[in-house]
Amino acid sequence: MSKNERTATILNKRGLHARAAAKFSSLAGEFNAEICVSRKGQTVSARSIMGLMMLAASAGTDVTLTATGPDAKAALNAICSLIADHFQED
Repeated sequence: MSKNERTATILNKRGLHARAAAKFSSLAGEFNAEICVSRKGQTVSARSIMGLMMLAASAGTDVTLTATGPDAKAALNAICSLIADHFQED
C-alpha cells in the first residue's frame, strides 16, 4: 500500500484550536485510511482531537499530512480542502 503525503498551511486566524480540530478529526474518520499529521517532529493521528490540538499549529503553520489505505488520496484532498477553506470559520 502506498503512502501519500501533502503539506498544508493552517490559514484560519485561530489556528488548529478545539473546534477546528473537531472538524478535522471528524472528517478524517469518514475515510478508510490511516491519516497522520506532523509538525516539528511530532506526529499524531488525524482522528485525535487532543493530539491535533497538542501540535499547537497556529495560523501560518505548515503541517505534513500522511495517509495510507484505500481512501488515502481522497482523504488528503478533503482535509486539504477543509484547511484551505479556513475550517469554514473565517
